[in-house]
Order: sequence, then C-alpha cells, then structure tokens
Amino acid sequence: MRTTVAVVGGGLAGLYTARLLADAGIGFQLLEARNRFGGRILSVNGEGAPAPEGYDLGPSWFWPGMHPRMARIVEELGLIAFAQHSDGDVALERSRFEAPQRFPTMQQEPRSMRFEGGTGALVSALVRALPAEGLRLGARVTRVAMRDGGLAVFFNEDDGAEAEIRADQLILALPPRLLAATVDFAPTLDNETLQRWRQTATWMAPHAKFLALYERPFWRQSRLSGTAQSAVGPLTEIHDATLASGPAALFGFVGLDHLQRKAVGEEALVRAAVAQLMRLFGPMAGTPQATLFKDWTADELTATQADAQAEGHPLPHLGPWILGDWADRMSLAGSETSATDPGYLAGALDAAERAVKETISRL
Repeated sequence: MRTTVAVVGGGLAGLYTARLLADAGIGFQLLEARNRFGGRILSVNGEGAPAPEGYDLGPSWFWPGMHPRMARIVEELGLIAFAQHSDGDVALERSRFEAPQRFPTMQQEPRSMRFEGGTGALVSALVRALPAEGLRLGARVTRVAMRDGGLAVFFNEDDGAEAEIRADQLILALPPRLLAATVDFAPTLDNETLQRWRQTATWMAPHAKFLALYERPFWRQSRLSGTAQSAVGPLTEIHDATLASGPAALFGFVGLDHLQRKAVGEEALVRAAVAQLMRLFGPMAGTPQATLFKDWTADELTATQADAQAEGHPLPHLGPWILGDWADRMSLAGSETSATDPGYLAGALDAAERAVKETISRL
C-alpha cells in the first residue's frame, strides 16, 4: 500500500494529526499498535472495559481558558464539558498518628474541566470524523527505512505477520523515548537526536491511578469536596471522579514508584487504598461497588525501562527534534514535543499542528 503521509500512533496527537491532514486534502494511513484508539486516554466502565460513558484511567482535565486549541476542538466536535467538582472541604492527612484534618477549598482559577462521557469522548469524536480506510488498529510499527526516494514503514499485525506501507513523509505521534526504544531506523538516527529522544520523560509513564466506584457521592453530604492530600498513602492526591451522568467515584494517584508497587502487589495496594479512603471520607468509603487500577509503567505501549522512576513534568524543548538524514522525511507529534504544553492534552494538539505544518512545507 502507498500513501502520502504515514502517521504512527493513534492517541490524541495522532488522531488530530490525521484530522489536519484530512482537512488539507492529504492522503494518510494511521497505524496504531493497540486494538483501540486513544493511547494514554482510556475511559472505562466498572469492569475496566473501554466505554462511551467511562471513568478516566488516563488524563481527566483540560483548561480551555489556558489552551485555545483545546477550546476550539471541543467546540468543533460538539463536546460537552463540565467543571471538576470542588465544593466542600479538602481533607489533609499529615501523619499516620493523627486523624485527617479538614480545610476550606480554595477555588482554582481557571477551573479544571472534564468531558461528559470521559476524556474518551474526545477520542471517539475524532475517530468518527476521520475516513475509516485511513485508520488501522493492531499495527505495531517496528522499523522505518528510506527506499526509492520515499519511506517504507514496517509493522507487525495482530497475527504476527509483517506488513509494509510506502509513504512520502512520516509523522511519529508517540513519546520520543518510546520511539527510541521500539522503532529501528535505516539509516540509523544520529546520536544527538537519539539522546534527545531518550532524555525526554514520557508523561504519565511512571504513574499508577486508582479509582473506587460508589452508588452515590456520599462525601458531598458531609460537605467534603472529594479532594484530599496525604503524606501517609498509598494515595498522595485524591479527587472526586463522579461522572456527569451521576455514577460516583473517587480517584487517586499512587504515591509509590513502579518497583515499590510491584513489590507490594496490586491486590494489597487496592486494599490499602480503600482503607485510606475510609480514613479520609468515613466508613461508607470502605464498600465500593468496584475498584479500578491502572499501572502505566507496566504498559509496554506507553513506558520503557527508563520510566520506572518519576522525573517530573517534561519541559519544552525549542530546538529541532530530528537532525541528519531524517530531518526532511519525518516529524514528531507526541505531546512531549510541544513547545508550549508538553505532556498535556493541549500539548498533543500543539505538537500535531506543528508536525503537519512541517510536513506540508516539505511536500
């Protein structure tokens, strides 16, 4: 198969890249290794399966006032947003030797916003607007080579068979570190490019997220916001994750690194997290209808061995992401490569827009 632009990665950056190419009338083939679109955006039901009305195991928030691209795409796709619930007190757990304390919430400005249906609603809306013949799931790219004045992109399909797409240009909508670890290039990348990719932290890759689902948001009746900070753990930061349609939930970020999580085990971590919610929000928190747990470091399509330790938020890099032989053949569009909002949802849109502009200029 031949196309004008091959896009690798079907997360937000890859899908928005495809949208911009389609709007410009440029042919593309998007290759996504998973059997779902979204990448680190993952909205699931109580059983942990992707769902149209889901709880977010990946990113939940965006800030339209700070990120005009995000506000624009939300409006264009007809999506509905609502503010993160923050009414009521914040619980603070300073020590295992003293009871949690309550403090009035200080309203955040701008307020964090969420999508009705979960962040997965953004992914679904983008997919619906793209030509189905340009999208391919279960296609894990392993190597790229320059051939006959163009590019050959090799990928493994679900059955293990290797397939190939020929393209004029390539846009890689994956985290740079993951690309450096999983994709081979012929000719090989220059050392400066490779080192830049390897040194760029993948946002969310070191983290794990826990959710407890309930019949109703009972903490609100006690004038608690659902927000909590803890120096005890295992959850360090907790928020109300109740869906716009009503089903209630609390979510928290696990404060242990990947090796510690692995040593403790998921079952013990879940028990400890539920016990912590009881300390913070009362006995009703001890009987969730279901719990959800996602360790992103254990996701081989997100993280590498270098992501086992948290490195903080990725910082903007204003220099070129690609040097040498490949500079005129491909661009990076992963959120981490954004010059304005690396790691954020808005960063994926920014990086995709830049990558498409670069590609069009070369075409």
